[in-house]
Amino acid sequence: MQTVDFGFFPLQPGDRVLDLGCGEGRHVIAAYAEAPVQAVGVDLSHGDLCTAQSRAADFIEPGAQDKQLHLTQASALCLPFADASFDKVICSEVLEHIPDYRAALVEIRRVLKPGGLLCVSVPRRWPERLCWLLSKRYHQTPGGHLRIFRRHALWAEIERGGFIGFHRHGAHALHAPYWWLRCLFWREGEQQWLVRQYHRLLVWDLLQAPRFTRTLERWLNPVLGKSEVFYFRAEARS
Repeated sequence: MQTVDFGFFPLQPGDRVLDLGCGEGRHVIAAYAEAPVQAVGVDLSHGDLCTAQSRAADFIEPGAQDKQLHLTQASALCLPFADASFDKVICSEVLEHIPDYRAALVEIRRVLKPGGLLCVSVPRRWPERLCWLLSKRYHQTPGGHLRIFRRHALWAEIERGGFIGFHRHGAHALHAPYWWLRCLFWREGEQQWLVRQYHRLLVWDLLQAPRFTRTLERWLNPVLGKSEVFYFRAEARS
């Protein structure tokens, strides 16, 4: 499930791309598959990185000299990279988990080259608030969501950190009802019948990509998209 739209976040041959908080690897692998780049995934979870490594094995092109994929365990608050060492940074569904998310934004600005691109995604406010209302455990689980962002406030805050925003869109509208069901039946978990059936629908949609559901989600994303996706360009340092 890809949140970043590479049409607004174009990768150029030779780019160094950082997926900050890469989790199980969906975007760092997508970047590697998209273009001849050096894709680097960083996450705190060793278990997630192991899963990402396993998933990446199906995409690695042996002998390819123009593209690489690396995974490393590190904190978003202290990245083990030099200043201005990346052309692109992806930070998808991460900031809502970090207590000091502002420090993570400072680190992103430090490692991103002037003129480089940043893509940030966070849960959309109203679908996320409904999840919180339906289940306290949804956001009180260790490692869960610590806050709900206001779209305009986050956009302005990132711009104050040395970025210029140039595009925004919603994503994953069909996934919002799934999480409402998960929260409504939190005690029963993923095996609750209705949750399980809706999950089957999402997997079918992901694998088959039928025109009807793809079109429906595209129509619904502006208002129902589970994620808000923002694109920025790093300003030149004065």
